Amino acid sequence: MLPALASILLLSSAAFYGQTETKTVIRAEMEILFQNPDGGWPKNVEWDSFKTLREAEKDKERNKNRKSTFDNSATYTQIRNLSKSFKATENRRYRRTAERGLDYIFREQRRSGGWRGSDVDAITYNDDAMIGVMQLLREVSEGRAHFSWADPETRRKARRALDLAIRVTLDCQINVNNRRTGWCQQHDHKSLKPVKARTYELPSISGAESVGIVLFLMEIKTPSDEVIEAIESAVAWFQKSAIKGVRIEAFPIEPVKDGNKIISSDKRVVRDPDAEPVWARFYEIGTNRPFFCNRDGIKVYSLEQVKLERRTGYSWYGTYADSLLARDYPRWKKRLNR
Repeated sequence: MLPALASILLLSSAAFYGQTETKTVIRAEMEILFQNPDGGWPKNVEWDSFKTLREAEKDKERNKNRKSTFDNSATYTQIRNLSKSFKATENRRYRRTAERGLDYIFREQRRSGGWRGSDVDAITYNDDAMIGVMQLLREVSEGRAHFSWADPETRRKARRALDLAIRVTLDCQINVNNRRTGWCQQHDHKSLKPVKARTYELPSISGAESVGIVLFLMEIKTPSDEVIEAIESAVAWFQKSAIKGVRIEAFPIEPVKDGNKIISSDKRVVRDPDAEPVWARFYEIGTNRPFFCNRDGIKVYSLEQVKLERRTGYSWYGTYADSLLARDYPRWKKRLNR
């Protein structure tokens, strides 16, 4: 339960803070409330659904066994928010909570240099788990505005952790016929090879997660030749792997009950010569053929072969690399004068 004194201070804060500052304080108090004893946070906390801290306390009590993770933007988002709250209010509780979160990140980094997701103990790029942590560590190591409070030792630890993570990310880039391509959603900590997570997330080259990795590498201020090669190779793979002449169409259907779900729309691939390019979520390593998967773990090669629940409940196609190729890559090339 939130300490009584903290509750009193929080309730009275509206008299001293403006509306924006009050929201900042309430969000920070909720983040303190949901921090696990190990220093991390659980995923899927619906922060904006709580009208009062008492509602948040009840939800925390009902779900007290939710484990810490980096999935779905958990932990690194709370650390960043608390640091901003500390800068806005100078409440040292927010800084101490952020520091405990950073300690959790440092402890959870595996020898490989990677961090796991909640579904598998592997180097996890799925849902930006790795990249989200790496972006935070970059901010800490550089002492960016909301992390100007970080002492030299904390910045050094963040820099060391980030360097290890960049190293393993470069080493994980999938090589096919002596050509670097993209990355899988997950890679083994020891072999660095692509591995599966959930039954329908098989080893592959990911058309989605690879985008975030490339964008992160492009933000390196003085990239090495190795980093430049990794980016150029991935961009060439995206250009080669674009799927043209089709669009993904959602259309209504008679509602179907599947477990606890009511499904009222379906998806299909439609021929359209004027459609923008799309990319598949998964490409087969070796053939570069887009593939899909049902919950039984069996690979299929067309969206219509995926059962309705998975066909509509997962992002199998997307315009993932559109902005990367049209905007970000040209800007990066211009910055490097290449």
